[in-house]
Amino acid sequence: MTPSRRSFLKRAASLGAAAVGAGLATPLVDSPGPAPLTRTRPAGGPSAGGYDPWIEVNPDHLRFNAGEAARTTAGRPILAVVKNNGYGLGLEEVGPTLDQAPEVVGLAVVKVEEAHRLRDAGVQKPVLLMSRATQEEARDLVRRDVRLAPFSDGDGERLARLADEFQRPVPVHLYLDTGMSRLGMPHHRALPWMEEMATRPELEVEGCFMGFTEDLEYDREQLRRFLELGREARNRGLSVGHLHAASSRHVTFMPESHLEMVRPGLILFGAHVAGGREAEVLELRPALRLRARVLRVERLRPGDSVSYGRNYVARDAVWVATIPVGHSDGYPREAVDGCRILVGDRTYPVIGAVSASHCVVEVGTDRTVEQGGVATLMGPDHPDIHPNEISDITGRSVYDVLMHLSPGLPKREWLGPAD
Repeated sequence: MTPSRRSFLKRAASLGAAAVGAGLATPLVDSPGPAPLTRTRPAGGPSAGGYDPWIEVNPDHLRFNAGEAARTTAGRPILAVVKNNGYGLGLEEVGPTLDQAPEVVGLAVVKVEEAHRLRDAGVQKPVLLMSRATQEEARDLVRRDVRLAPFSDGDGERLARLADEFQRPVPVHLYLDTGMSRLGMPHHRALPWMEEMATRPELEVEGCFMGFTEDLEYDREQLRRFLELGREARNRGLSVGHLHAASSRHVTFMPESHLEMVRPGLILFGAHVAGGREAEVLELRPALRLRARVLRVERLRPGDSVSYGRNYVARDAVWVATIPVGHSDGYPREAVDGCRILVGDRTYPVIGAVSASHCVVEVGTDRTVEQGGVATLMGPDHPDIHPNEISDITGRSVYDVLMHLSPGLPKREWLGPAD
């Protein structure tokens, strides 16, 4: 059997502490060159002056946040989690950018289709599927050099058949369940299974990983179980690769979980996990804008109401503006509870109701916005529209605020504030 190519975890380890601190600049796979960082979708994409909403992705902010994650973890290699359409920003946009970030040694997803999308987008570094695939799907993934994450009895034999078919070992990360009870081999019966997997010549165990419950007190018990399994396996002479556990929350709040590699997601996209309490430790820059152009500007008379339910009734004559973004685009219905939208250099309150395709802002007694002006509903340009601010006001998890953005929203090149 011909040997597999060098695992990315071993490659990352060989960089040493000095190289890690310097930025992990050595590429893991020969690359034909950088893929486009952002793109304007061709057919069906928005015109420069169109009114339909769009998302802008800032590759510089993605790279900055990856650097911050590495700095905070003393240069640990980063396995970048880009699940759920790149946390709403678009896999085709964030994948190639993070693929070129020197701190990032690989990317991880939880859906088979997303692993293929990363490869289709030109991602060269290792990709890990942190879920299960059918045998046919696994065959296609192995063909495209995607790492698998076995966690069930019988997975060793199943993957060994693929190794025989491809005439090379199948690289894997062993998925252990230390208390989440969602996916993974349960910790209380994991050791014999780990031994079986690690001693199969058909498999190349590049790492072992787990997921935290994010109850920090219980997480420490989970980490203890995970480390105990790793120690016992290594004491038995088993090669179990690198241990990784720390998600975005644990990158910030649980340094003892950083281990040999970290696995952040949310913080790479510029949002804080706990509403900004960690901002003193970790500087982040939101890597997206949600934008549209003002569709209509009109002056209400006293007694005129706005949108469904007549939740807003004008007491005095007031200007309002309609923006073609609604809850079908992922903008929260609860935005009427205090969210604001940036038009020009001022923010305006969302009023009435967020319908499927529209929201309305109160402009005031003077007409200070115009039809066609760019409205920014989410982004780094003002504290009022930061993803964490929207999360705080709406009562939605910041994960939801980002991940629920419609995947159908077209992506544009990052524009200037007044464009």
